[in-house]
Amino acid sequence: MIKGDAPKVLVINCGSSSIKYGLFAMAPGHLIASGLLERIGEQVSLIRYRAENAQGEPVEHQQEIEAADHRAAFAHITVVLRNASGLEAGQEPDAIGHRVVHGGEAFSASVAIDQTVIDTIRNLIPLAPLHNPANLTGIEICREAFPSVPQVAVFDTAFHQTMPPHAFRYAVQETWYSRHGIRRYGFHGSSHRYVASRAAGYLQRPLEDLKLITLHLGNGASAAAIQHGNSIDTSMGFTPLEGLVMGTRCGDLDAAIPLHLENVLGQSADELEEALNRDSGLKGLCGSNDLREVLASEQAGDERARLALDVYCYRIRKYIGAYFVALDGLDALIFTGGVGENASLIRSRICQGLEKLGIAIDPEANDRTVEEISEIGRGGYSVRVLAVRTNEELQIARETLSVLTG
Repeated sequence: MIKGDAPKVLVINCGSSSIKYGLFAMAPGHLIASGLLERIGEQVSLIRYRAENAQGEPVEHQQEIEAADHRAAFAHITVVLRNASGLEAGQEPDAIGHRVVHGGEAFSASVAIDQTVIDTIRNLIPLAPLHNPANLTGIEICREAFPSVPQVAVFDTAFHQTMPPHAFRYAVQETWYSRHGIRRYGFHGSSHRYVASRAAGYLQRPLEDLKLITLHLGNGASAAAIQHGNSIDTSMGFTPLEGLVMGTRCGDLDAAIPLHLENVLGQSADELEEALNRDSGLKGLCGSNDLREVLASEQAGDERARLALDVYCYRIRKYIGAYFVALDGLDALIFTGGVGENASLIRSRICQGLEKLGIAIDPEANDRTVEEISEIGRGGYSVRVLAVRTNEELQIARETLSVLTG
């Protein structure tokens, strides 16, 4: 168990070729150091990190390194933490929280990591073959590096385990679900949970009393319907491919289309999966997955860019309408993620025509830079519209601390 008034929690997000980390002093949740090490396994890797100087001011650093594998990468991160974050030689974090993408139905909450948890995450690899193996690598390396430090797994899918069966079941053969776990799981759970809680605090109402729609809009994007603090529906499904149009993912798609293309183009399942995940979405429609580039191209008269944005915003509006019905009303609409927090024009376009649902944007408020939380809705309408800066790493740190302190 964790002792002390200001425990330090290290958050690890381990990807297939990168490690993102953050070290928090949990009183009340101050970020001491953070960074990203990427291009693991390439000839030259890159580490970028932020740490406080002697005056307590954040300073950004960047350097090229050699990191042939994740163990070598974590050795570099450990050196950075020792040198720049107040972890003296021989000192360890008080706890480590790991982002794990897929918990299936096995995990409906964050859990302390033991061998049984590790084995279960490994058994879930078929549900997330691109993510869970890397997440496991991070867990195993940290257990070797810090064997006495308690560690916690925080699952992207856990927040959405409150969805009722009518929301998470697909209309397919029963055995597909019972034997193979074919159902909707949802992702971005830490972000949806964090911004819902922040919105409740801002609105000065208990989260349990609120009906919320949260829109996590970035290169990956998802919507969630949150009632009484619980997710009752979300746009991503069995994988993160379902739902909204994203940077490179197609979102909702007729299931027969890949089968048709397999016959017509002779492409393999792996090739089609790559196309739907890496070359679709905004990129497929207009050639770029960077929303800033798409907006600039539209302003320059590019019709493909205009269509891409129309499709993007229309899909989000459809989900808002559907979740308004699912929630039987709405107290607040929340934008978050890189696009949701920074693209005021996209927020405005998404909310066009939603006045009958009580949703309208205040143009002046919407154009201001979003701080931690900003109200951007027009007065006199029933639904509050907020832009909230998400902090998935802090949410993971909080859940880690909660698990270990009971």
